[in-house]
Amino acid sequence: MVLPGTLWFLCFSYLPMFGTVIAFKNFRYDPNGFFASIQNSDWVGFENFKFLFNTNDAWIITRNTVLYNLVFIVLGLVLAVFVAIVLSELANKRLSKIYQTGMLFPHFLSWVVVSYFVFTFLSVDRGLLNNMLGWFGIDAISWYNEPKFWPAIIILTSVWKGVGYGSIVYLAAIVGIDRNYYEAAMIDGASKWQQIKSITIPLITPLMVILTILNIGKIFSADFGLFYQVPRDSGPLYSVTNVIDTYVYRGLTTMGDISMSTAAGLYQSIVGFILVLLTNYLVQKIDKEYALF
Repeated sequence: MVLPGTLWFLCFSYLPMFGTVIAFKNFRYDPNGFFASIQNSDWVGFENFKFLFNTNDAWIITRNTVLYNLVFIVLGLVLAVFVAIVLSELANKRLSKIYQTGMLFPHFLSWVVVSYFVFTFLSVDRGLLNNMLGWFGIDAISWYNEPKFWPAIIILTSVWKGVGYGSIVYLAAIVGIDRNYYEAAMIDGASKWQQIKSITIPLITPLMVILTILNIGKIFSADFGLFYQVPRDSGPLYSVTNVIDTYVYRGLTTMGDISMSTAAGLYQSIVGFILVLLTNYLVQKIDKEYALF
């Protein structure tokens, strides 16, 4: 039963890891194929990694990537747990399924579609927000040229798209809790909030810790569609929307250097792996039962 999944990981996760050697080479195409290209490319060591660090944008892209992901981790955890608890407490299960479907639907929309949704609100000429500002006599705002608004827009868009999907795992965990705990609490006179605080949250805490550890491992990776498609690659917004992934993409399209892009991906993976180990180590020191391994 695990053979299909094992083959999938071997083909698409483990075998491609041999290609990370490109990060240490000056990759040049060879007419004899991909493997010949790798073999005949010159070894340059860590020169490709300077692409990320020897630039004036290194601090900006690192700051944006880390800070946005920290906000996403915290908000994603709090809102996903909140939504899961609310859905589990709805007495009308048919209505609960409707709400869950409605909140899950944005997850399946591509960022291209979402970017057009956002544009209908923020367009200078026909955007809904500017039309509403006009009703109060306020001048229209050129949203795609004003960086100060975009941290909030990016965060709200990400939460709207992802909170429904993020709540599924927690909802499944809550539904799996033995109902005898709640019946005993009700007999003892516990209110609904006391049941949530003393039963629901403690029993799903191990799952919350594990998922948080895994999310911390992706703190140096950003959702390319969110930071590239939604701001519509607007130059004036680079100070708040430029992250490692978009920076590497623009470098790849400008210079066509695959080696530098591979070096950036390897750097993100190694840092993420180290962060997972460190976070798991700290969790082990606090409570071994909550650790990932």
